Amino acid sequence: MIEIKSKDEIEKISRASQVVGKVLRQLQEIIEPGITTEAIDQTAEKLLHKFGAVSAFKGYSGYPANICTSINEEVVHGIPGKRRLNEGDIISIDVGAKVDGYFGDAAFTFAIGNVSTVAKDLLAVTYESLQRGIKQARPGNHLSDISSAIQVYAESYDFSIVRKFVGHGIGSKLHEEPEIPNFGKPGIGPQLRVGMVLAIEPMVNQGSYEVEILEDKWTAVTKDRQLSAHFEHTICVTEGKPEILTAWE
Repeated sequence: MIEIKSKDEIEKISRASQVVGKVLRQLQEIIEPGITTEAIDQTAEKLLHKFGAVSAFKGYSGYPANICTSINEEVVHGIPGKRRLNEGDIISIDVGAKVDGYFGDAAFTFAIGNVSTVAKDLLAVTYESLQRGIKQARPGNHLSDISSAIQVYAESYDFSIVRKFVGHGIGSKLHEEPEIPNFGKPGIGPQLRVGMVLAIEPMVNQGSYEVEILEDKWTAVTKDRQLSAHFEHTICVTEGKPEILTAWE
């Protein structure tokens, strides 16, 4: 069952989503070679509190940190720690905020200094695949139209789409129906309706789509240890073009 959110609920999700955008914008300013992922997490926690929010992730199913920091071959759910960023790394930062009982969720993969050509291409293609998926989030379209648009674009550049992790509905819970795969045929599945709020999040790999989970039971990495990128926005289906609630770039 996909919930249709009321105007009041959308406003509450929007407030949480705006906090997520503010946090990502300010984290961008401190991400540089030498900083630890733990320091990024600590700054994120302070920012969340400054903006009247709490982390949507800390304690969720036992997750130990405020944000997810996934570097290079790490796909999603990387746990912040003592690791320092190096010139040439890429890092996905996934931020979730809870405000007055409602959630917002977004992720962005940043380049640290000068990165390889393939890393630049991977980031650009993954970001554009997200934009193409979002454009399909219109009333009357099918959920799989989002999925197909993402897959077709990413694979046209010979990158691969992660199958194990998907996007999701969001609202008074961090993860709600529906699941939103980043792959599939168009024109199938539920029809989209005004008032649906979705977290769309392609994860795109340089090599194989296969992933595995590390011993910490959280961090997902590419099985072939090639690069991965992850971008996400919380969006609302409207009468016109979809509204990006976590917009900040």
